[in-house]
Amino acid sequence: MTRSAEPSDSQPRDPAAVEELWDRRYAGSGELWSGQPNAVLVSEARGLRPARALDVGCGEGADALWLAEQGWDVTALDVSGVALARAARQAGLRSVRVDWVHAGLVEAALPPASFDLVSAQYPVLLRTDGNEAEHSLLRAVAPGGVLLWVHHPPPTAEEAKARGIDLHEYVGVADVAALLDDDWRIEVDETRPRHVASGAGAHHTEDVVLRARRRR
Repeated sequence: MTRSAEPSDSQPRDPAAVEELWDRRYAGSGELWSGQPNAVLVSEARGLRPARALDVGCGEGADALWLAEQGWDVTALDVSGVALARAARQAGLRSVRVDWVHAGLVEAALPPASFDLVSAQYPVLLRTDGNEAEHSLLRAVAPGGVLLWVHHPPPTAEEAKARGIDLHEYVGVADVAALLDDDWRIEVDETRPRHVASGAGAHHTEDVVLRARRRR
């Protein structure tokens, strides 16, 4: 998989500190993820007509590169410059074009209604009182476009406590789904098996999948 991020109670809120945290994580290893596109993205995007796509938290770029090779015009953003440098190198080797954006989702201030597919695969997004991250995701989707949010099932309260995670700090699928009003049609909302043999997220066995289409 391209990435399978794990929330942590040590996740800072200052953008510069968040960037430093993720740069350290990438710099401390070789290729962090498997280099293969996420299976849910592949299965869900194959039935869509290639147009403009946004890859949120693109990591080392496997999803963005796959989309570009399928004919999508791809913008991919990540807070880690280390990860983006690896992604850009792969793009050069594979002779594909991706617009790499070095920013967080909220900080990127993306043009509204600009993407026919917004893909957020296992994102680590901090919750705010104003639901800034969720609104940024929804605003980015063009009328008729698709939001695809994929994550791991949240741990139980006991598991979260044992791992030092405060689940209230992070945006979950329920937070996104709660903001989908009559302007949206939910096409998929389910948990499905996950089969991954390598990469940092290989121990996860299920995916929570939310696919919603913007009506207008």
